[in-house]
Amino acid sequence: MLRKVSGSVRFDLAHPRGVDHWLVTIDQGRITVSQGGAVEADTVIGADETLFLRMAHGEIKPLSAWLRNDFTADGEFRFVIMLERLFAPPKGARHPRVAAMLPSADDREPA
Repeated sequence: MLRKVSGSVRFDLAHPRGVDHWLVTIDQGRITVSQGGAVEADTVIGADETLFLRMAHGEIKPLSAWLRNDFTADGEFRFVIMLERLFAPPKGARHPRVAAMLPSADDREPA
């Protein structure tokens, strides 16, 4: 999924004790993560730490959260969209192709 992607995303995660900075670097599919200062990045995402964890666990969809202004994003928007694929899917979610192959209620035989 990330073989053709290169760039960096810095997450500025706010919590009661301050702000942590995490840098995610993607180099043609190889991902490295480091914690540290506010270094330059292609995209900077500012979010509450609790919101970020909920997105990472699939409880909240990143794009929907951004549209609600739950977090900020500056820089290349393609990395915001990429979060949808990188973070865990919501519980019970199925790939659209798998869901399309499941029988609908109309196709099932009566019990």
